[in-house]
Amino acid sequence: MSSTDTGHAKEPLPFPAKEGRFSENAIAELEEIATHYPERKAACLPALWIAQREYGGHLSAAALQEVADHLGLSYTEVEGVATFYSMYNLRKRGRHHLEVCTCLTCAVLGAYEVVHKLENELGVSVGGTTSDGEFTLSEAQCLNYCGAATVVQVGDKYFGQITPENVSLLIDQLRNSTDYTPTKLADSIVKLHLSNASETGGGSHQAEEILNPPAGAML
Repeated sequence: MSSTDTGHAKEPLPFPAKEGRFSENAIAELEEIATHYPERKAACLPALWIAQREYGGHLSAAALQEVADHLGLSYTEVEGVATFYSMYNLRKRGRHHLEVCTCLTCAVLGAYEVVHKLENELGVSVGGTTSDGEFTLSEAQCLNYCGAATVVQVGDKYFGQITPENVSLLIDQLRNSTDYTPTKLADSIVKLHLSNASETGGGSHQAEEILNPPAGAML
């Protein structure tokens, strides 16, 4: 009988192939961040952001293995952390990842109309990525910016007061922009853990702009 028959254990999956994409700078960042914690394993969250940046905006199995190797953890431990939090991308996203808040305030003010308009404009359903790799569309839990509903997070920026009428403008603006990408989001979060970070915190804006977005529409 084969190992796939009912009642028989399957062969364990092999460990992912090691790719070693962390640059010398990334390793130095991780080592500095690790000094902020009493144990290296406590740096797992920022280490995953470093990995998400170094691996092009998502966490492959090799990325998780590299975090495990640097922190002295098992692959399973790192995978458990990465899969617990929705903020990490476990599959490849488009160059721009549109996350539409559909919680109560945004929903009441038309979030699902925005979602349907985006689906029609992009030609994908929620969870899908356009064939050209430009856009991934997702729903998001509360983005904590109810005063600008409906809110769409794209990388490291919140776009507020989005309606079906200005969705096309948003898409055009993003298509022509090199900012607001998953890698810049990851980099901006990494830089918040470091002293002497760049003026923009590594992302598209100064860190203060991300933490304290201005009131009103952001288009």
